[in-house]
Amino acid sequence: MSKLATAIMAAGKGTRMKSDLPKVLHKLNGRAMIHYVIDLAEKINSQKIVLIVGHKKELVEDECKERPVEFAVQSPQLGTGHAVQMTEAAFRDYDGDILVLSGDVPLLTEKSIRTLIDDHQKNKATATLLTADLEDPHGYGRVIRKADNSVDCIVEQKDANSEQLKIKEINVGIYVFDARHLFDALKNVKNENAQGEYYLPDVIPMFIARGLQVRAVKSESFDETRGINTIDQLKEAETILNGRG
Repeated sequence: MSKLATAIMAAGKGTRMKSDLPKVLHKLNGRAMIHYVIDLAEKINSQKIVLIVGHKKELVEDECKERPVEFAVQSPQLGTGHAVQMTEAAFRDYDGDILVLSGDVPLLTEKSIRTLIDDHQKNKATATLLTADLEDPHGYGRVIRKADNSVDCIVEQKDANSEQLKIKEINVGIYVFDARHLFDALKNVKNENAQGEYYLPDVIPMFIARGLQVRAVKSESFDETRGINTIDQLKEAETILNGRG
């Protein structure tokens, strides 16, 4: 395996959780959900794990002080692209691949992530995204593939034509990147959107336009890729976790 490190986005407030607690500190089976994500980063032998903190960062740092992580601070929180950009100093002397995980997606399996990384490294890709098939993909960006199975583009719901809307494969927001290409591209991400934020997926069309290899790997199920934004979703995640045996 080539060199691999992990960046975990954990700066969010989690407004919809009806609490001022950092979202990643909400308990899943009695344990802060961020620990499940750090566990995964350890299982795949990450050489370095950088946790991106922001809202009430001291609480997250204290919760994770016994874990083998470094911290990068995102303040203010200006989107996922901005979050990952905050890790650049931590990866200044690093030449390898970076897995980007979300601290509020605690159900990912080691098998899916290993498959993602293996495909990325075997094909010498610049970026590889995790995807899922969703029976009703309304509202999600659709993954459009080329004949060789690499990624042609990701089309947002509002921009998709009738044929593209039939596609059930969606981007779930988990990626592996070649570190050098990633940080170069992030410098060119714009925030010309209603939220004024810098979005991580905006690097994908930059790579494709430059003729760089972008791949996509399907997860075993959409359930493992679920982000947790509400208390109800937290309870659903507990049900899924407990059903795994």
